[in-house]
Amino acid sequence: MPTGKVKWFDADKGFGFVTGDDGQEAYLHSSVLPSGVGTVKAGTRLEYGIADGRRGKQALSVRVLGEAPSVLRATRKPAEEMGELVQDLVNMLDNTTGQLRKGHYPKPEQSRKIAAMLRRVAENFDA
Repeated sequence: MPTGKVKWFDADKGFGFVTGDDGQEAYLHSSVLPSGVGTVKAGTRLEYGIADGRRGKQALSVRVLGEAPSVLRATRKPAEEMGELVQDLVNMLDNTTGQLRKGHYPKPEQSRKIAAMLRRVAENFDA
């Protein structure tokens, strides 16, 4: 069976293309992905069969060999630094709890600081 990498895959549309190690491209439909796999990222290594379809080569009986390396995961903060960042965020949120319970939002500069910290934490966890 040939092997290759996912060139691109649109999960909303349910299809994409895989480029074989030999350079040939094949259509990849979500229905041929393994059970429990709804989408694949570009760069994911696959093993698959090939059939000639109406519009060219199509991948069949796909098996995922390895996930594409995540650039975000490779560049995210070490866990120790994230622990400090999360603790700072918790402290910030604790300090605003009293104001919110009294019906007052924090000052705009404090609100922006909290929002920025929330985004930084979310981006690192989501990687």
